[in-house]
Amino acid sequence: MTSRVAAAIEAAHAEGRGAFVGYLPAGFPDVATSIEAAVALAEAGADVIELGPPYSDPVMDGLVIQEATQTALANGFRMRDLFTIIREVTARTDVPVLVMTYWNLVEQYGVDRYADDLVGAGGAGLITPDITPDAAAEWIAASERTGLDRVFLAAPTSSDERLEMIVGASTGFVYTVSTMGITGERTQLDAAARGLVQRLRSYGAAYACVGIGISNAEQVAGVVEYADGAIVGTALVKALRDGGLEALGTLARELTAGTVRRSV
Repeated sequence: MTSRVAAAIEAAHAEGRGAFVGYLPAGFPDVATSIEAAVALAEAGADVIELGPPYSDPVMDGLVIQEATQTALANGFRMRDLFTIIREVTARTDVPVLVMTYWNLVEQYGVDRYADDLVGAGGAGLITPDITPDAAAEWIAASERTGLDRVFLAAPTSSDERLEMIVGASTGFVYTVSTMGITGERTQLDAAARGLVQRLRSYGAAYACVGIGISNAEQVAGVVEYADGAIVGTALVKALRDGGLEALGTLARELTAGTVRRSV
């Protein structure tokens, strides 16, 4: 079964670009606006959209995203809203939508039920930051049954043995963590990301996209020189929070412009 996410990355490459992957919290600031925000991302040139359902204990998220998810929860977000949002977004754009979720939410919902409802809503797969392939047998089986992509995370501190396992289990792309720690903007991306992508390639990773700390077009341009795509979250959430849909669209267009690969 062809990966819709991999196909989107390949389409970007065919245009001489790296892929732009944009993250937004589902339900922020409310369900209706989050639908419009995801569509705005797609219209501004995002190749893949990540939606993160709010979670009460977001251990990997920086302050901006934590505050956004708390706002979504305070405004009444419920898990069923996630699938409504995806359904509305995928009805209006062909850009694949991945869900970036803490595993506890999937487990509580029921792994097979979650997979089936995600497929039914038009979703493309899951990014699972807090579960590793060796602990994800149930999800791997469900994703193979449904054709959903499964994106696992690789960090600079990962052992070679673990990287090989992550590459073997991931579809769509490997989420390449640029630096250890929580999400957020950083003025300088770690050189470790470049080395990590090289290590992933050595184990056969078809696509590696770099995330955490990327916030502007210049950083996107730097990343796509060696990786298949750049993932931006905090900067987009901040734009939506401070300037609404218009500011979000403006930033997304700037980031998309940064994906064009420089001729060498």
